Amino acid sequence: MSAVAGTHAQDQHHGPARGFSRWLLTTNHKDIGSMYLIFSFTMFLLGGTMAMVIRAELFQPGLQIVQPEFFNQMTTMHGLIMVFGAVMPAFVGLANWMIPLMIGAPDMALPRMNNWSFWLLPCAFLILVSTLFMEGGAPNFGWTFYAPLSTTYGPPSTTFFVFAIHIMGVSSIMGAINVIATVLNMRAPGMTLMKMPMFVWTWLITAFLLIAVMPVLAGVVTMVLMDINFGTSFFNAAGGGDPVLFQHVFWFFGHPEVYIMILPAFGAISQIIPAFSRKRLFGYSSMVYATGAIAMLSFLVWAHHMFTVGVPVAGQLFFMYATLLIAVPTGVKVFNWVATMFRGALSFETPMLFAVAFVILFSIGGFSGVMLAIAPADFQYHDTYFVVAHFHYVLVPGAIFGIFASAYFWLPKWTGHMYDETLGKTHFWLSFIGMNLAFFPMHFLGLAGMPRRIPDYALQFADFNMVSSIGAFMFGATQLLFVLIVVKCVKGGEKAPAKPWDGAEGLEWTLPSPAPYHTFSTPPEVK
Repeated sequence: MSAVAGTHAQDQHHGPARGFSRWLLTTNHKDIGSMYLIFSFTMFLLGGTMAMVIRAELFQPGLQIVQPEFFNQMTTMHGLIMVFGAVMPAFVGLANWMIPLMIGAPDMALPRMNNWSFWLLPCAFLILVSTLFMEGGAPNFGWTFYAPLSTTYGPPSTTFFVFAIHIMGVSSIMGAINVIATVLNMRAPGMTLMKMPMFVWTWLITAFLLIAVMPVLAGVVTMVLMDINFGTSFFNAAGGGDPVLFQHVFWFFGHPEVYIMILPAFGAISQIIPAFSRKRLFGYSSMVYATGAIAMLSFLVWAHHMFTVGVPVAGQLFFMYATLLIAVPTGVKVFNWVATMFRGALSFETPMLFAVAFVILFSIGGFSGVMLAIAPADFQYHDTYFVVAHFHYVLVPGAIFGIFASAYFWLPKWTGHMYDETLGKTHFWLSFIGMNLAFFPMHFLGLAGMPRRIPDYALQFADFNMVSSIGAFMFGATQLLFVLIVVKCVKGGEKAPAKPWDGAEGLEWTLPSPAPYHTFSTPPEVK
């Protein structure tokens, strides 16, 4: 604690350093949070550009813009960049900014490691994106890099891809250790665990998930590396290995990873809905226990991604029931959000619009997930566009809308200025319409049998694909408006009042305060 205070005292004494070195060497949680958020949005635009290439090719049947090989590279890079480069760093950025303020800590517990964990990410993604320019091109086997596509048949750049994944994993583990150390050791006097804001709770649980599963990802990519370069046969059937082993190990990481990307959004939405309902969160304790239940159950459902590989019937039944069970704590959360809004004094500023859309659209994604959980039905839907529709309805309105809601909600806190509410609402409605146009038709394409990851398709899928592509272009172009809104806000929008979300009871201490950041360790009022 004293070391952290000393770092801040030094920062205050010398004043902000000029130029790049301020960002390069900073240990200030707010600077690092801002860097994470800027990096995340940059990756979001890059991954989104790759999605535009995919949707442009699928606008009409036939091959008109890119070759199938490059199409496959785009699907791989889009998935990896969005998961590891856009969503996860954005939530780490929000954690860096808000957790110390919410628990009354002067900074994160391990500020130098915090800086290091950030700067690893640009290095990792430079390596990953550089594979596009290597001989044989970028990895072309999908973001799940199934063996033997990634081992026996992967391009030479696969080794660099593995190295990039390792670096990302190291960054994630260090960020998670930092969150746990901060939350468990640096809470203000009087703030017990069950008095923490929900955003802090969801991040604490997410951090334990990260520490549990990132080494599993490291293990599976190391086995891929050994199979490619050192003559092992972990996944090579000809050498006595088993390609299905890859799927088991990967999805043991991959399914908790889905919740790593969504739990912090649950926490943020649990801050935003009470603020704009002018009520306390309904069922706080049940929200905490539901979050813990989701985290634990997420380790028991990995093989629902693998119903078609020949899992025994007993295994199919276990994973089917476990997957259906995870809908229960998720349903508790949705019920509590709706109950919080019920008979509240609601107002619909931009953060609340994104939050309400989150609840509605995430529920749609959840229902299609329940359909996919049923093993006999999954045999029909597997590897079709229905699956693509499902996980985009979970991740775009879930993770991405959660990030947008958080950004609008806390921008007054971060910048001291209000964003342009009219532009914010325009951004919301264009995003909402574009997102639904892009992904809802994919349900029908999938039910009709259109396979995913294929650049060409039969004529009967043409109309829905055209609608889907138009929606995707609309959603993508709208994000440039978000850049304008943030720049306009930072450059000097209207000065934020002390309580911008008028009357948000219990939220005052997370909103702008005249106190400078180094005195922000005053504990919030404990009611």
